[in-house]
This record gives sequence, C-alpha cells and structure tokens, in this order.
Amino acid sequence: ELVGKLEAPRVVWVMVPAGAATQSTVDELGELLEPGDVVVDGGNSRWTDDEKHSEELAAKGIGFVDAGVSGGVWGLQNGYALMVGGDAEHIAKVQPIFDALKPEGDAGFVHAGKVGAGHFSKMVHNGIEYAMMQAYAEGWELLQAVDSVTDVREVFRSWQEGTVIRSWLLDLAVNALDEDEHLERLRGFAQDSGEGRWTVEAAIDNAVPLPAITAS
Repeated sequence: ELVGKLEAPRVVWVMVPAGAATQSTVDELGELLEPGDVVVDGGNSRWTDDEKHSEELAAKGIGFVDAGVSGGVWGLQNGYALMVGGDAEHIAKVQPIFDALKPEGDAGFVHAGKVGAGHFSKMVHNGIEYAMMQAYAEGWELLQAVDSVTDVREVFRSWQEGTVIRSWLLDLAVNALDEDEHLERLRGFAQDSGEGRWTVEAAIDNAVPLPAITAS
C-alpha cells in the first residue's frame, strides 16, 4: 500500500531476516515496483542471495543494492557505517539516504563493489568482531584466574586510552563490567546469525586461512 503512494522512481529499503523472509519480500516488491525503481536490502543477507535477487529484479527493470549496516542501537546518535554493493547508477539514486544515515565526515560509507560486495564486507566485519570479542573474553578470564591481579575491571579500563588494543568493543566491555563486575548475569551463548559460518565457508572457498576468526 505504501509503495503505491510513493513517487517514481522509488527507493524501497528492506530490513528483514535473511533467507525466506527476504526472498518473499523481494518477490512481492517485484510485482509492486516499476522499471527505474530500486530495492535496497539493508538486512544481513548472504551475498550469494544478493546476486540472485539482483538478477530477478533486473529482469523487470528494477535496480538492487545490498547494504551492510553496522552501528547497532547507537547508530541513531552516532550514524550507521554502511558498506554497499551494486551498480553505480542504482547507488546514486540511494546516495541521499546513505548520506543521511552515515556518520559525519568522510568515513563510514563505502561503495565496496558489485552486487553482493556490501553484505560480503559486512560479513567479514562481523567475523573480525567475533574474533576480537573472543580475545577480550580470553584475556579477561586469564586476568581473573591469577591471584596477583585484584581488579580486572580497572585493568580493562586502563586499556581504553593509549594502548594499541583500545576500541569501541573494549569500551562496551568496560561498560558491561561497570554494570556487572564479575559478569555473573552474562550467558555464554549468542544466537547464530549465520555470518560467522558464512565467513569461514567463504574462507575455505577462497583458500584463505582464518584461524582466529574460525576459533571464535
């Protein structure tokens, strides 16, 4: 109903779970949109699905852009880092939206390449994120295990400035320790979004060793 009210050429941004939900949404939009319109998949779809969706929509004259989005709940205040893939002409139609969503300054946005490149880049980003979180967790556990270190939280806090391992993930870890010093409320489980597995599978397909990311 909303699509019919928008002026052409229209840009429709989709953010639904990867897989069947995205496919059904693309199918439906293919029947509602017209040549010259553009669909942006801003969810965490697999890059190989992007190629399929692009071909399906291109047959109807509809453009497709895949957008990997990072920033979480803090993106509203800080801006969202955007990694996009697709034809330059389609991205140009969406660029005003990208400019409004990205952080201020020159960083935080990249046209990573052809269709699939945006989600592939975001997938690798997430693989790196998981490995970094695993390293911080292992370091925290080792610090806590020895008698000589009496304040693990303050050790982590001291790393926030002047060290080569400072990062936003470290800042978030310190915030978590401030709320729950011994992380007693933390469950050792995270829902599988698929991106970690896809990263490892892509590494195998491309003969690239990823020992740290695979271990996480």
